[in-house]
Amino acid sequence: MNDDIRSRISMEGVDPLRLLGRNDGVLREIEKLLPVRITMRDGELRLRGADEDVTRAHALLEKLIERVKRGQAIEGDQVAELLGRPDGDRAGPAAPGEESAEITFAFDKRVINVKSGGQSRYIEAIRRNEIVFSIGPAGTGKTYLAVAMAVQALKDRSVERVFLVRPAVEAGENLGFLPGDLQEKVDPYLRPLYDALRDMISYEKLQRFVQLGVIEIAPLAYMRGRTLSRAFVILDEAQNTTVKQMKMFLTRLGPESRAVITGDITQIDLADPEASGLVRIQEILSGIRGIEFVYFDERDVVRHRLVREIVRAFDEHGRANGAPGAPKESAR
Repeated sequence: MNDDIRSRISMEGVDPLRLLGRNDGVLREIEKLLPVRITMRDGELRLRGADEDVTRAHALLEKLIERVKRGQAIEGDQVAELLGRPDGDRAGPAAPGEESAEITFAFDKRVINVKSGGQSRYIEAIRRNEIVFSIGPAGTGKTYLAVAMAVQALKDRSVERVFLVRPAVEAGENLGFLPGDLQEKVDPYLRPLYDALRDMISYEKLQRFVQLGVIEIAPLAYMRGRTLSRAFVILDEAQNTTVKQMKMFLTRLGPESRAVITGDITQIDLADPEASGLVRIQEILSGIRGIEFVYFDERDVVRHRLVREIVRAFDEHGRANGAPGAPKESAR
């Protein structure tokens, strides 16, 4: 490493902890991705290394500083995304359109930042289409961002109601064998949707919205026979619907409504995975104007770094063994 090449960045007006993370974790992440040495002294960051590497690290740190100044949180995975190497393997700058757009949601309880190029494309797809299918592994933000868009639409008064729906089929369990009354049986399946809402809406307001029917969280079966007008409707865990159930859900949409359908076709809990409505619908509805399919893969995982590696390992194992629902190489 050439220590003669140096660059300096002022930290004036920037909280070092918010930028650098605990134990300077953000700096260490940059040093993992680029052969540079970064130190902080006298209120500035000092970069050492080869000219090209220092230039890239300097530009990256300036982007991170701008985010901090706007009140956005910095997480380790964002470093690789902004550098254009979301999977840690891709060399060189980000391809056109790959870097995440600056999309932020400001709610009662927190500010939510879009963390990847895939997430940015997802948000834009929801904005320009009435129906969006989001297919990909766990940890990519499919459901969470759909809920954020629904709450934002409610906040902007572009819709009057929000419906969050899940099929009550998970991990091979049957509701009839669970203890308690119907509500107690259903609640565990809907809990992730409540958790997402509680990140965005105060407890008191959420309770009021649920009581007034402004927000409804229900099993898919509850949608039968209804017409959902001026509403934002989310069908989560859609890989566990049949084709018949998928058709029933999609035909509930009324005027001025939009729907987001999310799921992971590698985690189908139906007795016959080939019967999944989310698998079959990709052929049935392809090419219809106003409907868009958005695909995520392990590069879009925004949870812990190891989650990305776990997803990749399962995908490779599934492809090698011909597992039903294994993602195709061309899916993206």
